[in-house]
Amino acid sequence: MATMTDQNALVTTVKSWPERTRTFYNDVRTEMRKVTAPSWKEVRATTTVVVITVAIFALYFFVIDFIIQHGVTALFRLFKVH
Repeated sequence: MATMTDQNALVTTVKSWPERTRTFYNDVRTEMRKVTAPSWKEVRATTTVVVITVAIFALYFFVIDFIIQHGVTALFRLFKVH
């Protein structure tokens, strides 16, 4: 069984829940007022950076895959049992 102190702590926690919830939502509203949407120029700039970065990584992985594929194929040919 729970002791009286544990029960009091639970009751206090339950009673403070509405006030903590109200405080939380007020804090959220305050922070959301500080949020601004990016300008169209910023969106275009960051999108361009993302597209270029993805293209560079795609090219890099294509080259690495090509090298590894041909290296493994050459090893299989070298050690092929006749």
